[in-house]
Amino acid sequence: MTPAINLAKKHKVAHTVHEYSHAPESHSYGLEAVEKLGLDAAQVFKTLVVTQEPRGLAVAVVPVSGKLNLKAMAKALKVKKVAMAAAADVERSSGYVLGGVSPLGLKRRLPTVVDESAAGFPTIFVSAGRRGLEIELAVQDLLILTEGQLALIAQLD
Repeated sequence: MTPAINLAKKHKVAHTVHEYSHAPESHSYGLEAVEKLGLDAAQVFKTLVVTQEPRGLAVAVVPVSGKLNLKAMAKALKVKKVAMAAAADVERSSGYVLGGVSPLGLKRRLPTVVDESAAGFPTIFVSAGRRGLEIELAVQDLLILTEGQLALIAQLD
């Protein structure tokens, strides 16, 4: 079990864990999950960590089929500017390795913003805390567990 799965269990949140064989040569972990699990790319979300000036780190959860709009993320957080966090900062603050970062069960709770497109699905998929492992849960449960908010932060490709 990962901290993400343990958190969902502890709070008795309905969820399903989906496992697949991760290919080490894969560079797009989210799209790999889409392919191997036969999912809709709009329903699978990646977890990104940003630095927000002057307040530290924050988490963005956006569809794997899109990108994070940094200006929209800054607006949602009510800060002047955000930038993508350095890989070492992401791993240190989350306790997860890149490609397996979950918005759930972070070492310390970070402000979390989930793209509002997630609200269009009964459930969404996010990393369960390691490469090759996804957790499916309702958006409202994700927001409760992360104390997160919905906002338009993704720009679709």
